[in-house]
Amino acid sequence: GIEFDYCCCHAAFALRDAGYEAIMVNCNPETVSTDYDTSDRLYFDPLTAEDVLEILRAEQASGELVGVIVQFGGQTPLKLADALEQAGIPILGTSPDMIDLAEDRDRFQKLLHKLGLTQPKNGIAYSVEQARLVAGELGFPLVVRPSYVLGGRAMQIIHDEGMLQTYLLDTVPGLVPEDIKQKYPNDKTGQINTLLGKNPLLFDTYLTGAIEVDVDCLCDGKDTFVSGILEHIEEAGIHSGDSACSLPVHALHPDLVDELERQTAALARALNVGGLMNVQYAIQDGTVYVLEVNPRASRTVPFVAKTIGRPIAKIAARIMAGETLENAFAHYGAMPDPRNPGHIAVKEAVFPFARFPGVDILLGPEMRSTGEVMGLDRDFALAFAKSQLGAGVDLPRAGTLFVSVRDEDKKGILPAVKRLAGQGFKVLATSGTARFLAENGVV
Repeated sequence: GIEFDYCCCHAAFALRDAGYEAIMVNCNPETVSTDYDTSDRLYFDPLTAEDVLEILRAEQASGELVGVIVQFGGQTPLKLADALEQAGIPILGTSPDMIDLAEDRDRFQKLLHKLGLTQPKNGIAYSVEQARLVAGELGFPLVVRPSYVLGGRAMQIIHDEGMLQTYLLDTVPGLVPEDIKQKYPNDKTGQINTLLGKNPLLFDTYLTGAIEVDVDCLCDGKDTFVSGILEHIEEAGIHSGDSACSLPVHALHPDLVDELERQTAALARALNVGGLMNVQYAIQDGTVYVLEVNPRASRTVPFVAKTIGRPIAKIAARIMAGETLENAFAHYGAMPDPRNPGHIAVKEAVFPFARFPGVDILLGPEMRSTGEVMGLDRDFALAFAKSQLGAGVDLPRAGTLFVSVRDEDKKGILPAVKRLAGQGFKVLATSGTARFLAENGVV
């Protein structure tokens, strides 16, 4: 993705400024990080352990290898961290063991318990049968996803037994690699169980009506700087790459913001983070739940950097090269106050739906956007409006509003419909929704 490309470029620039040779490994020629002047040397090779180790041996033969950074390329390079460390390659920043701790459901659960932090009720399944048992114990609705995936691939909200059955027998088989298919050519269940034995399914109770929050931070293993707390506008369960969000927050109580900062700093210290970390939270009825921790750069880094006016990917690269948080920041100005940057920024996702008529436009846990835009203003409403215009969304000032909402969502939609009706929009609705609106004063 372009967000990770941005991080790789900034990291290379910072390391070169710090006096290091920056070597880029990338197999995507469409990225800016593969430009001839971004790094000192560029390798067009797949990001596999075998290929990367061959490159590293060649580099070691011609000079001192300080280390490898795996934080800026998303999930793919993180998967290489263990193999590189076992081969004797130094990993700069957060250690492979701490990366694994954040990904391993059992280890991570123990860490949260030790820190006194809360997460949704959850379970883990290493087979089809165990998946059914875990779902039965937790109850529906559930969020289910494979471990070690990027972009929310194959992640779904499951509302009943039928959806679970479809997910297990139709969606999960699409993740099975060819070598496993060849080993069990006529046994779909055997294929799935072999896959789940190493890459289990993760189940979480779906927090209905929760507000989701993304938090990005920088840490040198000791000191932590929370660079941005992003309040999602879409409901919890929508992939963070598809949800509009606001920095600083627009509706959260300051006490909740304080608590998010406290929990983020505690997690960063516990994981001994060197560089960047992203934490995803959900807030339901005033309770903060930890959804996920990623000890790497997230897709929100460019947005946060532009909002607070500091190149946080460059700062993270210097931290991984051995500088303290304070010294790394000093190259780019004083530490700003992300809670009061002097303006409000709203990120909105850009979707390809207009180019693909007939595609289901309902959003969910699997990322579907192909870009993003940013609206900037001193007023939240204007910043949001700018983000919509930038994303190509027409904002009508008058006209007809059609409303059709399922029963469990009717109460939540009422304030918005009342406001639009009060602004002169004509309201049309399906029979059940029309009856509900009339009963609540919307004619």
